[in-house]
Amino acid sequence: MVPRTEARRLVSGLVRASHAAPAAVVTGLAAALSAALGSGWGTVVLITVAVGSGQLSVGWSNDWIDAARDVAVGRTDKPVVAGLLTARTLRDAAVVALAVCVAASLALGFVAGVAHLVAVAGAWAYNARLKQTVWSWLPYALSFALLAVAVVLAAPGARVPAGWAVAAVALLGVGAHVANTLPDLEDDAATGVRGLPHRLGRRVSGVLAPGLLVAAVAVVVTGPVGAPSRAAWLGGAIAVGLALAAGISTVARPRSRAPFGLSLGVAVVCVALLGLTAADIAVLR
Repeated sequence: MVPRTEARRLVSGLVRASHAAPAAVVTGLAAALSAALGSGWGTVVLITVAVGSGQLSVGWSNDWIDAARDVAVGRTDKPVVAGLLTARTLRDAAVVALAVCVAASLALGFVAGVAHLVAVAGAWAYNARLKQTVWSWLPYALSFALLAVAVVLAAPGARVPAGWAVAAVALLGVGAHVANTLPDLEDDAATGVRGLPHRLGRRVSGVLAPGLLVAAVAVVVTGPVGAPSRAAWLGGAIAVGLALAAGISTVARPRSRAPFGLSLGVAVVCVALLGLTAADIAVLR
């Protein structure tokens, strides 16, 4: 039997390694969009389980794969470096979460399930190799876009996502990627990680992140048929404000995590606006 103190350390380590805040936001937004599209509670629950377990597998695999790098640069905020658990434990947890994700995803229907599993595979590919290359942005664009595709395909009716909605979600994903990378540019470079933001440099990437987020907001506001509503303009203004705040924060506090948090705020507002235009984001095949 695992001692109580050891169990607490293990749970604490798993929570910290899961990247809990973004995992919860992505899972919650997927569930909210599913509900807005008219999916029944069964589908919403399956979406929550599929996306949630997928996010856990991605977070745990990231800290498992990066364990040696984190030790090399003394990342004491990481649970493996802090001694809360081992890289092997994270590997096992990631595999179990992935198995749950596969089962829940396919229960949504074959096409929707495959779309989501490809999205999760893209995130794993980022962790395993692509984060070190100029293509580091691609898994974010692909995975976020396919997540939206999976949610729409799992909803009732013969509907597919509108192209503008998929483009907006992809832009949000890439913007979040750049914002999330900025605080760790030096630590990543010291261990050989040179994704697109690293190659562009802090100054260019600091402008690129809010620029991508603002572009996503513009697509969300103007994409639906007809003139934007007052709610769309208001939500768009709030989201743009959050995106600009992320850019300012990047300049003022280069190693702050605030820009990534603000980018998640932009995503929340954008998904809320997408929910208000459900009829436009899911169109008949």
